[in-house]
Amino acid sequence: MKASLHLANSTDLERLEPMVAAYHAFEGIQSDQPARVAALSPVLEGLPHGVVYLIGPRKAPVGYIAISFGYSIELGGIDGFIDEFFMRENIRGRGLGSEVLANLLPSLASHRVKALHLEVSPDNARAQKLYRRAGFAVRDGYHLMTRLF
Repeated sequence: MKASLHLANSTDLERLEPMVAAYHAFEGIQSDQPARVAALSPVLEGLPHGVVYLIGPRKAPVGYIAISFGYSIELGGIDGFIDEFFMRENIRGRGLGSEVLANLLPSLASHRVKALHLEVSPDNARAQKLYRRAGFAVRDGYHLMTRLF
């Protein structure tokens, strides 16, 4: 299978939302369908603060990757954050994740992204290996800190 990426829009919501539900269940994230739809809809309708790409055939995607955009003076402009990256379980381990990340970079360059960040569980060695192969590295002296509102 080829890791084709398709920029998702509002017509993709009914294919995307069940995958987001599966990702949230896999990660232990508490969410319900109305909350997922409310979070996805603005981005799919063109909110400029993020994008979602469907992975694989548009009509029958095998996963998705969601990127949120920010701005960093230190890094020279727009930065991206991989918010969610999900592949159906039966697709994992075939090299598709590496291909997605390689194909994603030119797409993000078209959005003038200067840096791409992500979070990964310290217990998820498989994901860490994938991200290291794709060129991600821990920034010395930095730890992501979060405050929820």
